[in-house]
Amino acid sequence: MKVEKVKVSLNTVDDIPYAPFARPGLVTVNSGFRTQRPVCDKEKCNGCHLCYLYCPDGCILKDGKSIKFDLDFCKGCGICKKICNKGAISFEDEK
Repeated sequence: MKVEKVKVSLNTVDDIPYAPFARPGLVTVNSGFRTQRPVCDKEKCNGCHLCYLYCPDGCILKDGKSIKFDLDFCKGCGICKKICNKGAISFEDEK
């Protein structure tokens, strides 16, 4: 996920947006310090999306009932594994 800049022409005071107009998201790829990466067992996942809500970097994407990880931005903190009540998230060594 990356920040997208929205081009707006500001010719008058009325053209100034009321709120920020950049779409949020991470802008730099993981620096490579992660030693393990998350994996979701789709058989165990019940689609509660608690991991999605608790991920501090927004690296978990909803994929229907299950989830996907944006490994470019995941830092491997393990919060998703800890919060998963079904034990559907595990970690494997980076290759």
